[in-house]
Amino acid sequence: MGAREIVSRARESGLDVIAITDHNTCDNYRAVAGFADGNPEVLPALEVQTAEDIHVVTIFPSIQAAGEFKKWLWLKMPPIKNDPDVFGDQVVIDADNDIIRMEDTLLIQGAGYDIDTVVSRANGMGAITILAHADRPAFAYTAVLGPFPEDYPVDAIELSCRLDSEQAGEWRRRYPSRTFIRSSDSHSLGTMGRGNCSKMLLAGPSFDEIMMALHGTDGRRVCWPWG
Repeated sequence: MGAREIVSRARESGLDVIAITDHNTCDNYRAVAGFADGNPEVLPALEVQTAEDIHVVTIFPSIQAAGEFKKWLWLKMPPIKNDPDVFGDQVVIDADNDIIRMEDTLLIQGAGYDIDTVVSRANGMGAITILAHADRPAFAYTAVLGPFPEDYPVDAIELSCRLDSEQAGEWRRRYPSRTFIRSSDSHSLGTMGRGNCSKMLLAGPSFDEIMMALHGTDGRRVCWPWG
């Protein structure tokens, strides 16, 4: 899953905008965005693993903002080293898929901040915040802490693409005021595609337009992904 392969797959699948959401880092954003050159639009993001082992997606309006957030996050990142034999190599690449460096710190671990602190900090920096894969039995807010408050300060709730229409509809009935999205959460090229993502009514594929759609402002909106 190098920059070239991700971009090629996105183009073949007709995806207009994607986010690169590596765990606790945004260091491979420049490679993918550089190769894509706007087709598709690539947004900088981090999938944060909190101290409680809850995943929250944080998407930023710029790589500079994402980088500042990462610096803050890593102030409490445990100094646990990656074991490549167990978790694989953690590479940082350029747009030509050449390896710039290896990340030695284990990325698949909980950072030192709780979920409320992570969401508050990201929101304060103007990020889009999304509770990740809320339906999963692990690494989800509901799996760790139980039902989330109706007014919990995130922009959207992500449901896994593996849910069927009836299962997804139950979440909407349970939390009628929330915006739900479907994401591929792709860890391989084969799961990237329009069928695993969300359709939004936007003036164009941009961070600002997506934020507006998540809140249903000025005619932008998220279409219910399950029809």
